[in-house]
Amino acid sequence: MNDSIRSQFPSLKRIINGRAIVHLDGPAGTQVPQSVIDAISSVYSNSNANTHGQFTTSMETDSLIDHTRNQMAAFLGAESGNNISFGANMTSLNFVLANAIARSLQPGDEILITQLDHEANRGPWLQQRKHGIVVREVLLDEDGSLDYADFEKKINEKTRVIAMGMASNILGTVNEFDRVRQMAYEAGALLIVDAVHFAPHLLTDVKMIDCDFLLCSAYKFYGPHVGILYSRHGALDRLDTDRLRTQEQHAPYRIERGTLNHAALAGVSAAVSFIESFGEGSTQRDRIINAMGVIQTHERGLAQQLYLGLRDIDGIDIYGPPIKETQRAPTLAFTVENYTPEQICRQLAEKSICAWDGHFYALRAVEVMGLLNQGGVTRMGISLYNTADEIEYVIATLKEMLNN
Repeated sequence: MNDSIRSQFPSLKRIINGRAIVHLDGPAGTQVPQSVIDAISSVYSNSNANTHGQFTTSMETDSLIDHTRNQMAAFLGAESGNNISFGANMTSLNFVLANAIARSLQPGDEILITQLDHEANRGPWLQQRKHGIVVREVLLDEDGSLDYADFEKKINEKTRVIAMGMASNILGTVNEFDRVRQMAYEAGALLIVDAVHFAPHLLTDVKMIDCDFLLCSAYKFYGPHVGILYSRHGALDRLDTDRLRTQEQHAPYRIERGTLNHAALAGVSAAVSFIESFGEGSTQRDRIINAMGVIQTHERGLAQQLYLGLRDIDGIDIYGPPIKETQRAPTLAFTVENYTPEQICRQLAEKSICAWDGHFYALRAVEVMGLLNQGGVTRMGISLYNTADEIEYVIATLKEMLNN
């Protein structure tokens, strides 16, 4: 990405310890372009009103919400904005969704989750065990991918829900959700997918995925903290969600509790427009498809550069699938001999490099890999505003740190 792209992100201009910050912390939330900041600010400056009033600013809020639903429908490839619901974050939405689905289940029914997933798509399902629901987990292989033979073995006539991530937020693994979709279809089970780490980096198409529900978060793709739920037509209306009687009782409102963050929704809409601006095509969806291809190519090239650089440093072990031409999120997890992840990230911070240490809520995966007691891993993720010069600087900094 060229300087004109980076100039749209005010935070990239900040200097710490004498150098511009290198943001490789994107997997926990990307930086935000000025257009998104302006959209959020504009709501507070011009039309900060609640919904369903007879006056202009309230009508503008109604229009804003409808527009943002349509924007997210275009981003995800959904039929319409009526398939899109909003919440405070993905975790909150998934708890409401899981509790609603569980009300339709009987003791002895089964839910299938995986060892690779973020706790946001494990915890809401695991808590259903207290209602007599059986929750099984698919094993994680040593190479950072799911054990699909184990997947097939654990699906049976009692399986009612399969909840899985599309891409790992710690290892970058892109799961074979198309293969799992067929398993779910044959079992008659609902398929709920967590696209939080997938949607920022790879094209999301809910029609192709053929899922019943999909969740993602706008703050991972250059927007504010808003959770987003896609529901297959009719799927949400069949659920007994936690809601007030004053709430509109049909989709997409049926799962939305209380007043939405209207200013943040303006930011979500602007984030979709920002991504769309990188693409070409005659329709909005065409432009988004093209833009995601441009973003993927850029990010994959930098991830390859980072992977090769880390691989050549003695004492560094990289976890997860290798970087190659097949689909993979541009996220790398590694450990450094004789250093804890916290020590590595603290030293990187002194060089104005933002990287994360820990388990990143992929707690079960870190446990299975035997890395929890040593503080998890160091994680670096590529976003569209990163550059080859930044990656070169990061690699050189690590080499210098480990040679001292």
